[in-house]
Amino acid sequence: MQRKITWKSMNILVCISKTPDTTSKVSFDGSGQHYIEDGVQFIMNPYDEWYALVRALELKEQFGGQVDVIHVGPATSEMIIRKALAIGADAAYRVDTVAKDAYFTACQISDFAKKKNYDILFVGKETIDHNGSEVGSFIAAMLDLPFVSYTTKLSINDRLVQATNEIEGGIEVVEVSLPIVVSAAKGLAEQRIPNMKGIMDAKKKPLEIVSAIEVNTNIELVRFELPPNKSSVRMIDPNNINELLSVFSDDLKII
Repeated sequence: MQRKITWKSMNILVCISKTPDTTSKVSFDGSGQHYIEDGVQFIMNPYDEWYALVRALELKEQFGGQVDVIHVGPATSEMIIRKALAIGADAAYRVDTVAKDAYFTACQISDFAKKKNYDILFVGKETIDHNGSEVGSFIAAMLDLPFVSYTTKLSINDRLVQATNEIEGGIEVVEVSLPIVVSAAKGLAEQRIPNMKGIMDAKKKPLEIVSAIEVNTNIELVRFELPPNKSSVRMIDPNNINELLSVFSDDLKII
């Protein structure tokens, strides 16, 4: 028989980030260090929105409590923050600075979170633009909390968390006590679409601006580079076996 939950409510922080929509054409400025944002459609990172945020809301619905979201970025990001509130988050915080790298972002979030009393901190397993998977582990280390990565299932029983996460070649089931940091992967929850009531309520929910802290980092971003343009399709006459063999041996190096 399962034991009953012995605490009254659960406080959860969800870290959300802004990424270019996958249909947008991305380009960089002359330095190669910054997106050219003109004409680019930005969205909330899907791993943050579909899995981290929704699972947090499900836990709140199960146990009661509060779901906050935090974003490190300028005022132009407030549209995606409001979307998180429309989906169901109770309050939002925006650290007023430009996110420089994963370490810098984790420093800002951990400095904020250590002043609160969160039971779980959720992050998406990665952002779809950088695919770094670093912020969650950095936050856990800075706050000296257990970290469960690439989590696809999560249940809680009397402050004991059982989590299933992806590992190479299979899955791993772990048990750990709250508080924890969790990176959310596909399967942890299902996407929720904000309804009209949620959109209207989001306009009334608090969005607090947080001052950034100074961070000394040993990492310097040199530049981003786009992948080379794809070559055009080469058509080969199906009757020209010699040309086909030449492509296999000389170009593809497979025979």
